[in-house]
Amino acid sequence: MHFDFELLLLILTLVSGLIWLADWALLARLRQEPATSKTPNEPVVIEYSKAFFPVLLAVLLLRAFLFEPFRIPSGSMMPSLLVGDFILVNKFAYGLRAPVWHTPLTSGDRPERGDVVVFRFPDDESQDYIKRVIGLPGDHISYYNRRLKVNDKPLKIEKNGLYQGLGDANGMLGAGGCDRVGARCEVFVEQIGDNRHTVMTNPATAYSLNGEIFVPEGHYFVMGDNRDHSNDSRHWGFVPEHNLVGRADWIWMHWDFRSNGTGFDWSRIGEKISN
Repeated sequence: MHFDFELLLLILTLVSGLIWLADWALLARLRQEPATSKTPNEPVVIEYSKAFFPVLLAVLLLRAFLFEPFRIPSGSMMPSLLVGDFILVNKFAYGLRAPVWHTPLTSGDRPERGDVVVFRFPDDESQDYIKRVIGLPGDHISYYNRRLKVNDKPLKIEKNGLYQGLGDANGMLGAGGCDRVGARCEVFVEQIGDNRHTVMTNPATAYSLNGEIFVPEGHYFVMGDNRDHSNDSRHWGFVPEHNLVGRADWIWMHWDFRSNGTGFDWSRIGEKISN
């Protein structure tokens, strides 16, 4: 079952706010003792509602309209983002949306090629995915032999050594086995527009999805930086603009708390995500 934290937060804020409002408008006067003008102790539910309402409201507004924290659960964005990275997602970069219903409230910037975006997975909107925008509406995208072209222009790419094996200590599919002894996964610096970011390929695997496609209006083509091990637009299609949650801007903590994870890494705190 999907747990919708945003919906729960909205309900708690509304309930506590209504209780506080009812007490201010009516209940407090009903509790007043006419003979002594002495106000009795507030019921516990009213006391807690008054205490928690401003906190819940502040968290709701911050999370819905400014920044929302996310944790990276898989290795599909390695080596740019590692398993255990906690990131801040800019919720107003592409326009404000109403919480829960996601109805657009304001217009914002359009995503640019190279932006790292969080979005609701089109095939199951209860899941949030994070990928890099490669194709904008109207773009022609081709991917052959692990090399990208956008509108028939090859992206600039330069080799940047071998992957060092951080971020997925169990060596499972998410990292493409690149943390295993003897693995020869290659890291490249790729440029798309003004954006330079790292990508990773595993030439030892037979997997390399090839093809080309045009991006329809109102949609985006996204890919993971771990190109041979990413479930992205090459498999399930495009991201509708309505599904965008926001732009990933910063890493605020790294803590891979799995038994064989990398633990807490101070060096990644405050690191800007290449957009």
